[in-house]
Amino acid sequence: MPRDFSTESLSHDPIHGYIPFVSRSGLPDGEVSEQELIDHPWLQRLRQIHQLQTAWWVFPSAEHMRFQHVLGAMHLASRSIDAWYDSLVDACDNVPSRACVESLVRLAALLHDVGHGPFGHFFDDHFLDDFDITHEDLGAMIIEEELGGLIRRIRRNPSGCLQPLEEIDPRQVAWLIRRPRGDGQVEGTPDWLCKLRSLFSGIYTVDNMDFVLRDAYMSGYNTRAFDLPRLLHYSFFTPQGLTIHSRGLPTLVNFIETRANLFRTIYFHRTVRALDLSLEGIFPETMRRLFPGDPREHLDAYRRLTESTFLVDVGRWSQSEDAETRELGSRWAAILNRDVDWKLACERTLHFYAGESDRVTIFSEPELIESRVRRALPASLNDVRMRIDVARHYHRPSGPLPAGGQNFVLDPSQPQPQPLDDDELFQQLPTSFSIFRIYSTDHAHDDPLNEALNGVLGEVADAKTNM
Repeated sequence: MPRDFSTESLSHDPIHGYIPFVSRSGLPDGEVSEQELIDHPWLQRLRQIHQLQTAWWVFPSAEHMRFQHVLGAMHLASRSIDAWYDSLVDACDNVPSRACVESLVRLAALLHDVGHGPFGHFFDDHFLDDFDITHEDLGAMIIEEELGGLIRRIRRNPSGCLQPLEEIDPRQVAWLIRRPRGDGQVEGTPDWLCKLRSLFSGIYTVDNMDFVLRDAYMSGYNTRAFDLPRLLHYSFFTPQGLTIHSRGLPTLVNFIETRANLFRTIYFHRTVRALDLSLEGIFPETMRRLFPGDPREHLDAYRRLTESTFLVDVGRWSQSEDAETRELGSRWAAILNRDVDWKLACERTLHFYAGESDRVTIFSEPELIESRVRRALPASLNDVRMRIDVARHYHRPSGPLPAGGQNFVLDPSQPQPQPLDDDELFQQLPTSFSIFRIYSTDHAHDDPLNEALNGVLGEVADAKTNM
């Protein structure tokens, strides 16, 4: 059957080329197009939230938004189903039609970031955490309560139409975008849906495959960060879950290493982290002035809260007649001009391998290190202003993931696929790494701070040797 071009539109993307989606024109009455979701205010809002929360202040070309990213993730969802659907049918019973599965994962990919606030994950940590929620929790609520009526009426994607009795369930879309928590939440969930969760939670997903390609390209780090077609080609579903053939392992390792390098060089760049430290000091008071409270109780206000509105509002505060607002606005003006409070004095990078944990090292206790560093400084510098920052990245799982997020490897010499955690594949890759940094307000004391830190680390090494 020829493709129905009358209901299809194309969006051109620098990463994936043409991204097809179902447009409004030519659809039967009552049917909702993908374009209506893409053009919905909740999705268009993502045009005003940067993909690289504060790193765009450091990397001038990395001005891309979460809107481009979710379109790319939607496209990768289709590419994944194109490559993996037949194996999903072989691995599971009662799998819906290919068009239904593809639409489900396309919509989950399109909507997986719909709950994000200004500055992305920073906003999760420094505002949403006060209400014990994440952007995924908000996203699930938005999908079910704000967009559910539209989602149920979507009947097709560029590759095909749903069967007459099939319908996309917004609850399944919301379930897919939330990370597995190991709390039994998969009970009663169809096996095929649990396996599809690997597209959103796992070592390689439609989310991180897109952002690695996109962030590497837009930042100038690398124009072809990893071999996506090869990774898709050697992956498939088995009864165990999403599996990669051993021939594809070098490509997966390259992907893992590239993602880790993006964290080292871009997301955890010293100035990016300094910006985050400066934001931490003024964010609570800023949000008290900008937003009424728990976003779940103020969804309309949350939809209008973007980085654009945020930065316009705080940019005006330096001219406020209120003295406290004016002082806060002056601090924001400094940040907007990249005049950050904190300068890097010294840093150390530690890698942790299988059987090791960064949680049991001295670097897991920044307050302890700060107190020891202060004691090791000359008496005249005991009160020097400093901030400790620990940036952590996990390359890979150090053990089995909860149901729905586990990946497997098929080696023809083994009878069954094996879990991808501490397999031999990863023995040469760290489980995680931490970048430990000390910041001060200027560079006047870099040398004594480095000497003090070296002394503290020497004491720790000596203590381990004598144990």
